Amino acid sequence: MVKVSVPALVEGAVYVPGLPKEYVSERFGVALDDIAKLGSAENPHGPSPKAMEALAKSNLKLDIYPDWTAKPLREAIAKRYGFDPDCVVCGSGETEVIALVIRAFAAPGEAILMHNPCFPIYRIYAACEGRSIILSPMGKDFEPLVDEYVKRLADNPRIAFITNPHNPSGVLLSEAQVRRICDAASKDTLVVLDEAYIHYSETDGLMKLLPEYDNLIVLRTFSKAYGLAGLRVGFGISANPELIRPLRNIKPTWNMGHAQIIGASAAVFDEEHVQRAVATVLESKRFVAEEMAKMNRFRMVPGSRSNFFLAEIVDPGLDSTVVFNRLLEAGVIVKDGKDIEGLGDRYLRVDLNLKRHMERFLSALRSIDRS
Repeated sequence: MVKVSVPALVEGAVYVPGLPKEYVSERFGVALDDIAKLGSAENPHGPSPKAMEALAKSNLKLDIYPDWTAKPLREAIAKRYGFDPDCVVCGSGETEVIALVIRAFAAPGEAILMHNPCFPIYRIYAACEGRSIILSPMGKDFEPLVDEYVKRLADNPRIAFITNPHNPSGVLLSEAQVRRICDAASKDTLVVLDEAYIHYSETDGLMKLLPEYDNLIVLRTFSKAYGLAGLRVGFGISANPELIRPLRNIKPTWNMGHAQIIGASAAVFDEEHVQRAVATVLESKRFVAEEMAKMNRFRMVPGSRSNFFLAEIVDPGLDSTVVFNRLLEAGVIVKDGKDIEGLGDRYLRVDLNLKRHMERFLSALRSIDRS
């Protein structure tokens, strides 16, 4: 029998995405428009209008191959952030760029450092590629323990992932903390600063550090603040083109189609849409924090600077899967903490969205809180 190269490809964990509305509607008889989909961190206002307009006006040239480097999109990103286009690589979602980074900069058996818990894709892809995983712990409320992270950098991992804001907690590392990690990392360690949710942090992010560190790359996505999750677009950017060249060479040749290139090239300049989403998230965060403070069996973990937060289950008589399923019955989709390795069964990850969706979530949670 033919065997796979790495057992984790068959036996390892797989990513568990947020459930679709259609599944919940069909199973529990809840109208699609009434379902609160709070498990995928999607934009509460949908896709970027600029992207939609550009796609509507474009000739997608479906019979013609696109530029294999997604040059128009690289140029748009470079213009938006003040870098050379050769310093940008684009992927079919940021997750593809993560896969490229692991393949290009860590050989089989070499170590990759990440927080515990972390975005599951880091751990899953590293295991499937046969890389060694080093986990750095976080504090009680998932505050970053930078001292612990720096200690593990002394092992000279080939790659060190930092998610800022952190996923799943939403906690934001300060510029000083990120600088400390970059300064502590060996020149042989690639520091990957994943800023998928940075727009919701009310900061500009830390691309400004790129010219200072030759071993630093920043990752971003169009799936969240720009609302293009279904289009699948992400990118990596560095001031050091020598970090980008191997990623461009290892990627699938035509990994970006015309629609991805056209839509994202317009969306990257749609600041109005981004700010509208940020304002909605901030308002919902304040509202939910006030209401959850009145509950006895649940607690909103403080400190999120993202478009989601962790809800802690304080009552030992409940666990995350029980609560997850009861919320589903009420037409509310969240993420079960058991599906995020290292998080466990005391937490749910909950998106911040339109107020009517947050009201449905709170109503369902109150019914459990009082039962």
